[in-house]
Amino acid sequence: MKIIDASSHGKQPLKSLDTLYIKTFGCQMNEYDSSRMIDLMKSSYGLRLVATPEEADIILMNTCSVREKAEEKVFSDLGRYRLIKEKRPDLIIGVGGCVAQQEGARIQARAPYVDVVFGPQTYHRLPEMIHEIRRDRVRKMEIEMLEIEKFDHLPQATQAGVSGLVTVMEGCDKFCTFCVVPFTRGAEISRPVVDVLHECQSLLAAGKIEINLLGQTVNAYRAEGPDGEMWDFAALLYAVADLPGLVRLRFTTSHPMDMSPGILQAFEDLPVLMPYLHLPVQSGSNQVLKLMHRNHTREHYLEIIETLRGHAPDIALSSDFIVGYPGESDQDFEDTLDLVRQVGFDTAFCFKYSPRPGTAANQVEDSVPEAVKDRRLQALLALTRELTRDSMQRQIGKTVAVLVERASKAEGEMQGRTPDLRIVHFVGQPRLIGHIVEVTVTEAYGQSLRGDLVIIDA
Repeated sequence: MKIIDASSHGKQPLKSLDTLYIKTFGCQMNEYDSSRMIDLMKSSYGLRLVATPEEADIILMNTCSVREKAEEKVFSDLGRYRLIKEKRPDLIIGVGGCVAQQEGARIQARAPYVDVVFGPQTYHRLPEMIHEIRRDRVRKMEIEMLEIEKFDHLPQATQAGVSGLVTVMEGCDKFCTFCVVPFTRGAEISRPVVDVLHECQSLLAAGKIEINLLGQTVNAYRAEGPDGEMWDFAALLYAVADLPGLVRLRFTTSHPMDMSPGILQAFEDLPVLMPYLHLPVQSGSNQVLKLMHRNHTREHYLEIIETLRGHAPDIALSSDFIVGYPGESDQDFEDTLDLVRQVGFDTAFCFKYSPRPGTAANQVEDSVPEAVKDRRLQALLALTRELTRDSMQRQIGKTVAVLVERASKAEGEMQGRTPDLRIVHFVGQPRLIGHIVEVTVTEAYGQSLRGDLVIIDA
């Protein structure tokens, strides 16, 4: 239902809302949430998305608190938006996401020009909050830890592009000592199977051919199915894979403790399930894993990888690593390097440990000197980049199936992704967007490939 603002008694008529700018930080779940906020604001106010904050009647920030200095980045951008609001007082500025959930009161105190602060579980209330802000000239803050009622209040998804994101569960019950997610996203809650399948079907009907299932620990999914039984994530994968029109299926992010035999088997059984898995390990040291409260060992992780490669020998693997965690010794770090070599990751995301407010690790001394953290990070990055480079070089000469996503920055070129998620650039036409084409790889770079389109004779 579209919200129509009317002026209050004795107040000046309100300027119409026409344009929206949204800036998204962090993970694919935030990208999904931002796309749903756009759907909300379009359906409620008929807003048009614009490319710069200077053009907007409403500016929204969807924030992430996982990485270092997240709060500082938010306030840096807010300083720029304040200057815009000084020229246009009717501009509405909103801060949402995980930083908002964690620092809501501090944001309002430090940046009183922010009109609305909202958490990841309350963005479905944005239209009503904005209506109240405009009607009553007030500021709003909504950071309750609700369940997933928001999904019952969202309009039908209208995501751009050839791939669709679908959140199937939210929150996390693992409480790794370094992580803020349980405090900003709440406990693990899964959406009913019927709701997930309906959203996937809607995206496929709208022309999507690839679906990416999302969750903080997506493979911990467990919800009631249409048969009244409890379904795990493996069962959901098989059901989504059977939907008409689906060509490619992906999921992220997983936890080793929830990587069941059924999920591993699915990589062999389901042709639409793409051969790529992001499985964070964080450390190769059992001592550090225990300190992190990861609840798995390096041996368990390596066993998962061995089993997975038995089902899908060519699967591409990526992972997350934290170096310099409190108490990490030189030997602990060597254990991490050893695990990286054993697995041979195609891609890795590596970070120095930094304390996060509210986490268990924040209560202990950050004992590893910054210079040691820096040295370890550079050593790990050197190794993972070498592995990535070798992995990319091995693609040269192969003919790969590329789902064409968009035009490249280079004129006359297109880009898309292989089944194992590598970016490929090639000379082609925009009419190929949304199609899968064969490309022979001719060159490999740090993070992408280049190739020649295979022309099939009629």
